[in-house]
Amino acid sequence: MININTVRPDPNPRSPLSTATLTTTPSLEHACLAAKVCDDLRGKDTVVLDLTGITPLFDYFVISTGNSRRQMHAIADEVQQILKRQGSKRRGKEGVESTKWVVQDFGDVVVHVFTDEARALYDLEHLWGDAPRVEWSDLVDQFLDDDAA
Repeated sequence: MININTVRPDPNPRSPLSTATLTTTPSLEHACLAAKVCDDLRGKDTVVLDLTGITPLFDYFVISTGNSRRQMHAIADEVQQILKRQGSKRRGKEGVESTKWVVQDFGDVVVHVFTDEARALYDLEHLWGDAPRVEWSDLVDQFLDDDAA
């Protein structure tokens, strides 16, 4: 979650949030771990959008691009396994039969895996353009180190 008192207004909301301005929460940790899974399974252009100050429905979007239906579903399945181990229950999954998009709802985190074409069509980064991006790769190492300790 963003600590509202320490975040300075940014004229470019798409600029990444400094890790110093983020308060660690389970939803942030889950979003960063989901992004790492996407990246580890060769998802492209993986981003985490912080929606905590924009909507009460969920905290983070994780968005990634897969090259094939098989890869998208492998990413979705692995994200589900990792977050389940972290205590986050999947509430819904759409796109099971789709060759263009898979979305998983974990309540506080929503994970989208698209083909290039579907990602451009839905353009969630533009639709939620006022959502700051989280530098998840900087944070995930911290979370993994904390778990190992």
